[in-house]
Amino acid sequence: MNKQELPLFETLFKEHFGGLTAFAVKYVQDVDEAKEVVHDAFIKLWEKHKGLEPDTNYKSYLYTSVRNRCLNKIRDRKKVVPISEANEELTADSTSTIETKELEREISYALNTLPNKCRKVFELSRVEELKYSEIAERMDISVKTVEAQMSKALRLMREHLADFLMLLFFIFLE
Repeated sequence: MNKQELPLFETLFKEHFGGLTAFAVKYVQDVDEAKEVVHDAFIKLWEKHKGLEPDTNYKSYLYTSVRNRCLNKIRDRKKVVPISEANEELTADSTSTIETKELEREISYALNTLPNKCRKVFELSRVEELKYSEIAERMDISVKTVEAQMSKALRLMREHLADFLMLLFFIFLE
């Protein structure tokens, strides 16, 4: 966005972030996860704004985007098996054990490629299961910075692991 478009984006963010978050909480049942969904929707809007029609109803666009992202998260939750359960099933098959170790190695590598601050925020959120506000307090940064770092970490992790996870998906279907 250029300097003229930036105030529009800031205004959209300030006016709709709270409402979109409350809307998302109804779906995902977690404030931090809802904020993450809303933040991702704003990032996507920022990235795609030039391809949108000039008369686009941004509020409607954002609510639709948040709803779809929430539904995707709910769908993905149903697909995900806790690692402990997955490990019990996989250890019976030596090929699956090798694949699990390879996945662990890939995840570790992806984590180590993250910038330090980004990695620390990710680990506090996903490993220690801290809320964004707790992470912000512990690291002496704002909650907005935590949100931005988590979005960056998730994007980079998705990019790094995309090909590998698709391969595993097909292996598990066999």
